[in-house]
Amino acid sequence: MWGQGTGGIFFLSGNSFLRYADARSEIKEVGMIPDGLKNKFLGMMAGKTHVVAVAMATDPNVLASLRQAYDVAGVGAILCGPYAQIKQVAHDNNIDISPFEIINADSDLDAARCAVQVVRDGRANVLMKGQIHTADILRAVLNRETGIRENNILSHVAVMYSPSRNRTLFLTDIAMVMYPNLETKVHLINNAVKLAQHTGVTTPKVAPLCAVEVLNPAMQATVDADALHNMNLRGEIKDCIVSGPLALDIAVSKDAARAKGVVAPIAGDADVLLFHNIEAGNNTLKSMVQFGDWIFGGVVLGARVPVVINSRSDSDVSKLFSVLCACAM
Repeated sequence: MWGQGTGGIFFLSGNSFLRYADARSEIKEVGMIPDGLKNKFLGMMAGKTHVVAVAMATDPNVLASLRQAYDVAGVGAILCGPYAQIKQVAHDNNIDISPFEIINADSDLDAARCAVQVVRDGRANVLMKGQIHTADILRAVLNRETGIRENNILSHVAVMYSPSRNRTLFLTDIAMVMYPNLETKVHLINNAVKLAQHTGVTTPKVAPLCAVEVLNPAMQATVDADALHNMNLRGEIKDCIVSGPLALDIAVSKDAARAKGVVAPIAGDADVLLFHNIEAGNNTLKSMVQFGDWIFGGVVLGARVPVVINSRSDSDVSKLFSVLCACAM
């Protein structure tokens, strides 16, 4: 038994199920990481030390997911925030955080700076958002003097896994870059390809998504998709196959591609879905989670280390999956 939620108890079973029990019902599963997926990530993490620095670690769901990451994969954590409050939250929710170090930081900004400094000092190789506004942690990341910014554009890559399909998809950008131009889309592809390769996809297939499969000068998404395809052919975008423009159904379904008579190098077999804007990406992800069996993990790339920035509404399983994705880098 490792965590207490409102009205009930969460605990970890042998197969990485997250389960919930309350006074009114039998124990019920509320989420899981399938053993095959878990073992894949554990294999990639083997032989390496992984430590997560958390900015404002006063969120019980974050603490619970970190404890689960420790139990499942031996991931360590350094918790930045008000010392007494972190201890109290852990106690109130019956979460054992004794394996983790706590560094006192009274304010949100202090906690963000603390976590980033832990990374700068080489003591952690993943940064994670706790109970803090995203803008505050990103401000600390991007600080030119004390941050961990690189020359790359920061972008978010969502890792989606469907147990029923046994399929993994990488979606970008659903959270950071709102309206990428052609140059920015190249950076988004490069970041997504890097993550896909670290998770075992040798040559990721990238689909710049559009409403149609033909170049239409009146539709900028198709213009960009065609340009990205040609840049890939010229070797300007490397280590992947970029084919577009493609509609979503053609990108992920061979049956749809056959029915429409679309012939493309990656038809029905895309690994990376590149969206024209954040609205399309964000709502696609939420539809997959709400109406399907897709498990979601997300990582921000482009800084010195991967950054985990989950929504407070994301499940503990999603937070755990995000940590494992970041540790795979």
